[in-house]
Amino acid sequence: MRWMIGIATVVVGIATPTFGQDKPRDGESDQDQKFVREATSSGLAEVNLSRRALIGATRDEVKHFARHMVEDHTKGNAELLALVNKKGLARAAAAGMSAEHRALAERLGALRGEDFDRAYMRQMVKDHEAAVKLFEEQSKKGQDEDLKKFAAKTLPTLKKHLDMARKAAGEKDRENDRDKGKSDKP
Repeated sequence: MRWMIGIATVVVGIATPTFGQDKPRDGESDQDQKFVREATSSGLAEVNLSRRALIGATRDEVKHFARHMVEDHTKGNAELLALVNKKGLARAAAAGMSAEHRALAERLGALRGEDFDRAYMRQMVKDHEAAVKLFEEQSKKGQDEDLKKFAAKTLPTLKKHLDMARKAAGEKDRENDRDKGKSDKP
């Protein structure tokens, strides 16, 4: 039953288009709107794709990562949406995942085993690299102080997620191997 709820949530996220591409109102900056739009869209994608990974992943490390993403991003999404609603910026929020994430969700649905794990983790690394950049930019350049504080407060968690994603994807090991190879040569 629980897996059915997860699938229903993923399907709702896939079928929902994004909006909020309007120009900023007085007192709203382009940076703040961009942040709200991208952070809400990517936050929803992290939850939906990770719910799919809870069902489709084969490695325990990938399932553990996915569980972490569902918990942390659900909490972060709720906090951001509450702030966005309080600030009257709800029109800038994305109603669903980006077209790229919808396509990935469909592709993940067709993958099995290690192919699924590899595709999911590759996307998680890419998404968290983009999220770290987005949140760093907002914490420095945002106009709305509350959004800047939220971005700065959330940034350490996103960096931790990026490290976890790289480890689960095997990138840390490859980076360490490359570094060792460089230092072993005269």
